[in-house]
Amino acid sequence: MIQNRNQTERGDADDASNKPENEIDPDPASRYRCRDAVLSWQCAEGVRRTAYEIEVTAGAETLWASGKILSSMMHIETPTPVPPKTQGRWRIRLWNENDQPGAWSTASFETGLAQADWQGVWVCPETEEPDIGCADAINAFAKPNWEQKQAALEASGKGQAQPYQPHRPASYLRKTFTAPAGQCKRLYITAKGLYAAWLNGKRVGDMVLAPGSFTADKHLGAQTYDVTALVRDGENELLIALGDGWYRSTSGVDGDRDLFGKEVAVLFQLEVDGKAVCVSDDDMEATQCGPIRQNDLQQGEVYDARLEGELSGWHGVKTEPNSLPITGMNTVPIREQEAFVGRLLRTPGGETVLDFGQNMAGYVEMKLTAHAGQKIKLLCGEALDENGNFTQENFQDRNRHKEGGTAQLLELVCKEGENHYKPSFTIMGFRYAKVETNIDLTGAEFTAHAVYSEMPVTGSFACGNAHVNQLVQNSVWSQKGNFCDIPTDCPTRERAGWTGDMGVFIETGLTLMDCYPVVEKWLAECRLNQYPDGRMANIAPPTSRPGYMTPMLCMSAGWGDAAILVPYALYKRTGDRKILADNYEMMQKWYGFLLGRAQQTTEEQQTGAYAKYTVLNGLDYGEWCEPGITPMQAMMNLRKSVGTAYLAYSGRLLAEIAQALGKAEDAVQYRDTAEKAVKAYRAAFTDNGKITSDRQCEYVRAIAFALLGQEESQAAADTLNRMVVENGYHLNTGFLSTPFLCEVLAKYGYADTAYKLLLQDTAPSWLYEVKQGATTVWETWTGFDANGHPSESLNHYSYGAICGWLFGGVCGIHLVGETLTIAPTPNPALGWAKAVYDSPVGRIESGWQYAGDAVTYTITVPCNLTAEITLPDGRSLILQPGTHIL
Repeated sequence: MIQNRNQTERGDADDASNKPENEIDPDPASRYRCRDAVLSWQCAEGVRRTAYEIEVTAGAETLWASGKILSSMMHIETPTPVPPKTQGRWRIRLWNENDQPGAWSTASFETGLAQADWQGVWVCPETEEPDIGCADAINAFAKPNWEQKQAALEASGKGQAQPYQPHRPASYLRKTFTAPAGQCKRLYITAKGLYAAWLNGKRVGDMVLAPGSFTADKHLGAQTYDVTALVRDGENELLIALGDGWYRSTSGVDGDRDLFGKEVAVLFQLEVDGKAVCVSDDDMEATQCGPIRQNDLQQGEVYDARLEGELSGWHGVKTEPNSLPITGMNTVPIREQEAFVGRLLRTPGGETVLDFGQNMAGYVEMKLTAHAGQKIKLLCGEALDENGNFTQENFQDRNRHKEGGTAQLLELVCKEGENHYKPSFTIMGFRYAKVETNIDLTGAEFTAHAVYSEMPVTGSFACGNAHVNQLVQNSVWSQKGNFCDIPTDCPTRERAGWTGDMGVFIETGLTLMDCYPVVEKWLAECRLNQYPDGRMANIAPPTSRPGYMTPMLCMSAGWGDAAILVPYALYKRTGDRKILADNYEMMQKWYGFLLGRAQQTTEEQQTGAYAKYTVLNGLDYGEWCEPGITPMQAMMNLRKSVGTAYLAYSGRLLAEIAQALGKAEDAVQYRDTAEKAVKAYRAAFTDNGKITSDRQCEYVRAIAFALLGQEESQAAADTLNRMVVENGYHLNTGFLSTPFLCEVLAKYGYADTAYKLLLQDTAPSWLYEVKQGATTVWETWTGFDANGHPSESLNHYSYGAICGWLFGGVCGIHLVGETLTIAPTPNPALGWAKAVYDSPVGRIESGWQYAGDAVTYTITVPCNLTAEITLPDGRSLILQPGTHIL
């Protein structure tokens, strides 16, 4: 009758199979916190649920019992906080439409350590400066570039040259301890840097790149592992490897290092039946003589297989008190996912290149036979150039990057005989890898592992056009390639958690994959990095040191508005008010700042009753990435309508959020501000409701944000349609408005134009890149130009937001909490289409197919829901659970 849903907001532990962070229940859709719990579930059978009963227990203790609750809701916030270190269970049963109870269904959860429970101290393994010759591949690449740039800086009189800081080997730490017999054994661990741990020679967990990406000078997350099967009664050895990770690796487009600190360190606590038996302290030993000779999250890894086996060079450690706030990681783990076998090819330039067939984020595993001391180097990149040769230049900014660019290299120094190497502390964006070696590669195996957060695919779309189907797959793969613990723009050059990208993609992202935990975790980083005056850091966690322009660009409308747009989307999709409560202060501060910009408007800039609601001061990115518009032109756009549009739109959403949280006075205030901003927009940027612009984005945004009256919106849509037609059915929208383009056209009677835009296959268009062989979504509309020259990132999810229209427009699926409406927009251009969405409330399907001029619709409504159906022929129906053919 039911399916339990227990997605944890995972601070917490894993199951007995030794997987991190509470992956006990297979269905990730309710969120758990130590301070409270949000539980949700799905109905697997029956028509209507009329009541539920929930019990939450820890051992023999009942933490909360709801009793029978008359309600059809499918989620609830528990009123009783759950203590730290709780290994608990919750169970639920439902009553159907005949008031008959079903069987109990059970799921498990576990909470991690509270801050006060940590008994260990931070252990730093590097006690002296290492002597690094810089002959390895990473330092040989980075050092001359660094020194050349520093010499030029000093020669220009703009600064003093700084000495090169060599990339370091990974550190290894060990500790032996005696463990008593016990039933429950847990390892709590985190690091400044990245860690991998082994107990008695066996790897702990299968999470990679742990502990993940945090603003690590302000807080860190810890993992909890069930190590009951790994800890022996009696003597044990814990071995930990530490890499640089997000903590001190080369970072972002600037190539800054040591963003959060200069010394890697580890903090852990191993308990048996709730009592600490081994903690991080000064009894540990460390060495830097292991096989990982250099490591950098961005630049790559150097591995010397000759140093495998028994480690040497052990020495003492340094310690420091644990004063950094430590929480649970509060998200899903990062894991190796799909694997792709490389195909060797020879380029016209004579290079040996591996083609893995899919652009992705991850790393390459190697198995080969060689002589001791032989080397093999892989350079990873996204593209072959116009001549068919390997290149990394499309994503490089070598002038700006302090080490001359993003190397993305792996170097293996071989031992005699068989070698097997897989990276530990790096991740790259690539489809291809150039191979440099004198080793005979006969029989060698190269496997690319896609690496991303544990997020099941929840949305599938198929239709009669293979290119559109590939577009959807490309969008899914760009989401996979950019959701490694936080949502980033690209996995190569910047690797940055841009607010603007998430703001335009969140609706689509929630449909394609269950990314809620990743986005929720990222929002916590946004809150932590917000400026005191309300400005939003454009990137969270930071990936570079702030420059002169950084504070000014952090006032950008559209980007900062992600503080409101993203939590709102999460709430509307799930009904979880906790996400609103967690982020409400951040939303208020941002909106207050945006309103403050409007209040600075001068009489010279704008007059009239609503001048103080017109955002004309400050700096914005603008529409961004419009065809034919440079970034500087976007920011210097004299029209500057974006800020006022978002003051109206975000204010309307914030009023709804305030109302949902029971803050009625706030809701009135925000609603009033939004209404005045609409009037300000009309006064400043229209002629009595008529827009005059040669850019499609101005019309799209005004219509999508309801800044015009109904007749005015129709007139604007008429003009928009004419502009698209006159542009040869090409778009010229950019970053902020493209997600709304087809939706707006279809809504106002121009579905044919929307479909022609969708199916356009010359640039700028979505299908141009598909026809060029893309396997991910590009950053720009012309990632490969007409001559085959690649430029910019070839793995940016943002323009994949069009997939939201495929689900919500073409197939018409709209889910708001537990309210389902389906209003498909069929068109013979596709022939047929079908969307399947494994939503928080169950599987929703909507499809249609043409037979001549007739259209047949097939719709599946999940249990415990009804669906309001609106068809193009004017029919309106209410459908009960089940599959219906109309």
